[in-house]
Amino acid sequence: MTVVPRAVGTPLDRLDGPDKVRGTAIYAFEQPVDRPAYLYPLQAAIATGRVTAVDAEAARAEPGVLAVLTHLDAPRLASADDAELAVLQTDEIAYRGQLIGGVIAETAEIARHAAQLVRVDYAERPHHVELDPDSDDLYKPLDAAAFCTGGGELQDGSPADSATGDVDAALAAAEVRLDATYSTPMNHHNPMEPHTAVAVWTGGELTVHCSTQGASMSRDLMASVLGLGPSELRVVSPHVGGAFGSKVYCHSYAVLAAMAARLVHRPVKFTLTRRQMFSLVGCRPATVQRVRLGADASGRLTAIAHDVVVQTARVKGYAEHVAVCSRYMYAAPNRRTTHRLAPLDLPVPTIMRAPGEAQGMFALESAMDEMADACGLDPVEFRIRNEPAVAPETGLPFSSRHLVACLRDGARRFGWQRRNPNSRSRRDRQGWLVGTGVAASSYPSPRFPGNAATIRVGPDGRYTVMIAAADIGTGTWTALTQIAADALGVTVEDVHVRIGDSALPHASPAGMSSGVNSWGTSVVEAAERLRALVESEHGGFVPPEGLEVTADMPANPYAARYAMYSFGAQFAEVRVHADTGEVRVPRLLGVFDVGRVINPGTARSQLLGGMTMGLSMALFEQSVVDPRFGHVVNQDLAMYHIASNADVGSLEAYWVEAEDPYTNPMGAKGIGEICVVGTAAAIANAVHHATGVRVRDLPITLDKLLNQVGAGQSWNGSGTSW
Repeated sequence: MTVVPRAVGTPLDRLDGPDKVRGTAIYAFEQPVDRPAYLYPLQAAIATGRVTAVDAEAARAEPGVLAVLTHLDAPRLASADDAELAVLQTDEIAYRGQLIGGVIAETAEIARHAAQLVRVDYAERPHHVELDPDSDDLYKPLDAAAFCTGGGELQDGSPADSATGDVDAALAAAEVRLDATYSTPMNHHNPMEPHTAVAVWTGGELTVHCSTQGASMSRDLMASVLGLGPSELRVVSPHVGGAFGSKVYCHSYAVLAAMAARLVHRPVKFTLTRRQMFSLVGCRPATVQRVRLGADASGRLTAIAHDVVVQTARVKGYAEHVAVCSRYMYAAPNRRTTHRLAPLDLPVPTIMRAPGEAQGMFALESAMDEMADACGLDPVEFRIRNEPAVAPETGLPFSSRHLVACLRDGARRFGWQRRNPNSRSRRDRQGWLVGTGVAASSYPSPRFPGNAATIRVGPDGRYTVMIAAADIGTGTWTALTQIAADALGVTVEDVHVRIGDSALPHASPAGMSSGVNSWGTSVVEAAERLRALVESEHGGFVPPEGLEVTADMPANPYAARYAMYSFGAQFAEVRVHADTGEVRVPRLLGVFDVGRVINPGTARSQLLGGMTMGLSMALFEQSVVDPRFGHVVNQDLAMYHIASNADVGSLEAYWVEAEDPYTNPMGAKGIGEICVVGTAAAIANAVHHATGVRVRDLPITLDKLLNQVGAGQSWNGSGTSW
C-alpha cells in the first residue's frame, strides 16, 4: 500500500499564487458582463438632518446618463429593518457621506461628472460626532440584540457587563494599585481592493459579483432586503483583495448597485473610491477605557476592573467587546468589566481585524506593564505570576494555553535577560533613546455555525471540494486543499477546491479567526463520510465517478467544556529621538500558541502581516473627525498614515509546536487576529522604557513625546474624567 505523505504542516506554495502574479485572477470589478453601465453615488453633505429638495435635471440631460436614482423615485425595499441597508427609503440623513442617490451612465467618467451636477437642499439638525465618556446619552447594550451586529449584547454575543467578587473592596485593600485611562481612536481598514459590486439581473434573479468575506451571508442579507429567495440571488467572490473585516457584512453600496441595475435593465458596475470607503464600509470604533488593578505585596493580582466607553452609530448600534479580554486573561479573585455605548452621528462601525481585543488588550497590557513597574517586578515575570489555571470567570479549563511558553521562548529569542529594567537607560551616539517592551496577546478561536461542504469524485478520479468560503489573501485555497487531501488520504494534486460562491454549500464569513476552524471542520466531516460510504458500499476500492457527499459541520462536543483561545507574546525594540520625538521600531518578535499550523508559509505571512498592522495601529493610524461637519478629514492614503516598508524593521514570528485536541479535528487554532493584538501595547511599553513617558492614547505620535521626554511623565491627552 502506498503511503501518502501528509499535506498539513508543509509550507505548500499558494495554489492561487500563479494566477495573481500573472494578473489572471479576476476580482469583482473585473468580472466581464455584457454592456455594463456604471454607477457613481450621491452622498449626504451634512451630518444629520433630511433632504428637502433634489434637482437632477442637469445631470439627466448629460449625454450618456441613463438615470438618476434618489429617494424620490427609488423602489421600495422588502425590508428596512437594517437601517444601514435601507438605501433611499426616506429623506432622513443619519451621517455625512450617507448614500442619498446615484447616477447611472454609459461610462464611469460620465457618471462621476453628472453626479456633480445634481443639486441637493437640506434641513440640518445639530449633530454630535465626538466621543465623550461623560456624555449623558451613554447606554448599556443590554438587550440591544436587535441593534448589535453580533446578535447578542456585544458583537461577539457575550454579556455587556460581568462581575465576580467585590472589586471595590479588593482595590481599597490592595497593597499596590493602578488607576489609569487609555484611549484608542477610530481606525479605517483600507484594504488594497476597493469595495465593489457588479449587479446583473436575469429576469427576476440577481447575480452580484462583489468583494466580500462571506458570499453566503452577503446573499442572505441582500435577499432579505430585496425580497428575494435564496435561490434567486447569487453572490460570487472568488478573489478578494484584502478586507480586514470591512467586507464581512453586506453594505449599502451593494444594495444600491442592485437597485440601479434593475432600474436601467443592464448590468451595473459600482466601485467605491478610497474617500468613499471612509463613510460607507465601517471602521474600528474609538474607545476610552479605564483600567484599575490591585495586587498584593508579592505581585499577585487581587482585583481587575475594566470599564469601556465605545463609539457606536446613532442610526444603528454596534457594540464591540473591548473589555472581554480582561475576563479571561489573568487570574484575580475580584473582577468587573463594563461596556457603555456612545451613540454618534457617524457611519456604523464594524469588525476590523482583531475586533475588541485590539483595543482592549492595548489598555490591559499597558496597565499590566505599569503595574509590574509599581510592584518592582520584571514585566515578563509579572505576567507569568498571574497566569490562571482555568478561565477565571467561567472556571472552564483551557483547551490549550501555552502563554507562559510563548513568554519564556520569546524572552530567550529576544535577549530579554540583557535588558536594564530602568527607563532611559540606553542612548546611542546619535541621540536615540532605546527601549524594549513586551505584551501578551489572546484571541478567541471559535467555530461558527452554518457551514457545510460537498466533495464530488470526478471522471479523472480527482476530488472537487466545494464550500462558499472566502480567500481574502490569507491562503484559504491552499489550506483547505491540504486539509482535504489529508482527510481523503490523497495528494494535494488530487484535490480541487471551489470557494467564493453562494451557490456552493453555505459557509460562515472569513472573520474573527474562525475561517479555517469552521470550513476545515466541514471539509473533514464530508471527507470522512465519503470514505465511510466507499468502505461500506464499494468495498473500500476507488470511489466511482460522480459519487458525491455533502456534510454539515458537526457541533463541537467540547465547546461548552473548554475555553478556546489562541495566545501569544510580543516583544518590541524602539528608538525615540530625544530631540525630535520621532519613534522607530527596528525589531518586533512574536511567539504564538495557535495549535497545529496547517501551512507554515501562509501562517508566517499572517503573523508578520498582523504584527505590521499592530505597529501601524501603535504609531500612525487615526481617523480624524472634523466636529464642525461630521466627516473624517484624512480620508485618503496621503493623509491616513499606515505603516510602509520604511517603517518596518526586523520581523520575527515563531509558534509553539502544540496541537489543540478540542478546537477542531485539525488541532488548529485561530491565527489571523492574535498577531495584531499585542503589538501596540508592546511598542507603547517599549516607548516608556526608552523615554520614561507613558503614552496612554494611541497613536504614539511625536507631539505626545516632545515636551515630556526629559520629564518622564505620562501622556493622557483625552482629558477624560470618570
